[in-house]
Amino acid sequence: MNKPIFYFCREVLLEYSKRTREVTKGLLSGISAGLGLDHSYVERALKLDSGFQIFAANLYPPCPQPELAIGLPPHSDHGLLTLLINNGVSGLQIKHKGKWFNVNNDIPNSFLVNTTDQLQIFSNGKYKSVEHHAIVNNAVTRLSVVVANGPSLDAVVEPAYKLVTEEKCPPKYIPMKYMEYLEMQQGNQIGGKTCLDKIRA
Repeated sequence: MNKPIFYFCREVLLEYSKRTREVTKGLLSGISAGLGLDHSYVERALKLDSGFQIFAANLYPPCPQPELAIGLPPHSDHGLLTLLINNGVSGLQIKHKGKWFNVNNDIPNSFLVNTTDQLQIFSNGKYKSVEHHAIVNNAVTRLSVVVANGPSLDAVVEPAYKLVTEEKCPPKYIPMKYMEYLEMQQGNQIGGKTCLDKIRA
């Protein structure tokens, strides 16, 4: 009996999700060490073995009037790291020092990696989440595949205690369960870094 096509898609997506989770753990191990923490500190503190992961594929067909297209407003992602690949067609912009810049992630077999809100909280602001948005064009179709990787839903995310000193570097964010942060983000209008602003200490 022949298996339906969605069965093979499911198997590929499962394997892709597992592999990108390992890539994320490796990157976070390096980030942990870069913050002066033990290599496995982030993994243990945020329970990455049961970390929350979202897979999304986005199709942006040519748009006759790209300047009139309405999509998600500029925003930052809620997790720790977001990994993105595309079909070689640019369309992502990131905000840096108040200005928008095009991201050309056209290196073959590579990921674009965005730092996100929970990493900004955990690092007490040493890492910044990336504010971004997608734009369309009137000539070619853009396809992007995004895997957002976050802590465990029941992990309480707060500035790592080794990065906090009451006098020189007090905590900049209040502790919050990742699930509660997700609910807050989904229950409000997305825009910029409004959710981060709501939990500043």
